[in-house]
Amino acid sequence: MTPADLSLTVLHAVRRAVDDGALRVDVPPVVKVERARPGGVGEYASNIALTLARPAGRTALDVAGILRERLRDAPGLRGVEITGPGFLNFTLRREAGAELVRAIREAGSAYGSSTALAGTAPVRFAGPGDLARPGGLGEQSDVGEPSDLSGPGAPAGTARTARTARTARTLRPADLTESRALIVTATVVRLLRGQGADAGFGGDERVHVRPGEYRPEVLGVDAARWALLRPAPQDRPLDGAPLLVQHERNPLFRVRYAHSRVRRLLANAARLGFGPAYETPVDAPELLGLLGDHPRVLLAAARHRAPDRVARHLEATADALLAFQHTVLPLGDEKPSAAHRSRLALAEAAGTVLAGGLSVLGISAPDRI
Repeated sequence: MTPADLSLTVLHAVRRAVDDGALRVDVPPVVKVERARPGGVGEYASNIALTLARPAGRTALDVAGILRERLRDAPGLRGVEITGPGFLNFTLRREAGAELVRAIREAGSAYGSSTALAGTAPVRFAGPGDLARPGGLGEQSDVGEPSDLSGPGAPAGTARTARTARTARTLRPADLTESRALIVTATVVRLLRGQGADAGFGGDERVHVRPGEYRPEVLGVDAARWALLRPAPQDRPLDGAPLLVQHERNPLFRVRYAHSRVRRLLANAARLGFGPAYETPVDAPELLGLLGDHPRVLLAAARHRAPDRVARHLEATADALLAFQHTVLPLGDEKPSAAHRSRLALAEAAGTVLAGGLSVLGISAPDRI
């Protein structure tokens, strides 16, 4: 069970409680589920009972008890506990790891996409004269269709066609490669598309970012994009020089290196005569949790127009994978076993998530570094 599945399961419990007459509230469109905080109970938690308590005219503990009764036998849940003033805490069944790995393998790089934001208003570009203005974007520019930005082989922030802008000047392709605003907007369009939104141009929304220059000719495409996308929109772009250093202090290097390590693990396992197959539970709660959170992170990044959330999540996933990788292959005279095949399957799933996340940001995921 992924966090998205758990969110739906809790939402269905709320709906059943309303249908049964146990709760008199409007069913919310979504239930927020988060990783349990350190010292908490279980693996995930939700404050849905506290949210519904006032409109239901009940205490949060009463609402939590009503929902727990409807969650006891939910597939994928091993336990549901109530803590504090009415938080619901969830412990997943051990086979949840197999379900998660299977879901990632089946979806591939599309893992995490959904239709949650279908119908969201389009995002728009600014006129090039407004791009240097701190903190925001100005009037919309008519720069072509969304496919001009994110078609196969097109760099993020670069349009293959450009028409006359409302600023009474013609945009050249070069104008569309030098602004952080355009890089962020292009990435947001890809995020929204992954979430099922009808993302395009011509709407009223503007993505507000601090200005920054896109310098692929100096840093290379990958480092240039990371420098603009990794900071939060209101923060300054990163200094590009440290992003070119192949060292663990460089987060971009760690993310791409973690993906390349997965490719080497798969190749080395093949030479040893085995491949990935999740056959037995793997004790890697941090990595499993991060992979399960990937759909939620993509949705939040699209909803809040914040690609930096994806970058931070990729860093955490890469760090967890690099700490886990040493357990994957047999050591010494050890023979490959179901445990090794399962760990390899989990590592492969992590590599898929890293590659998919980097792709959203318009950054490559090399097989070898």
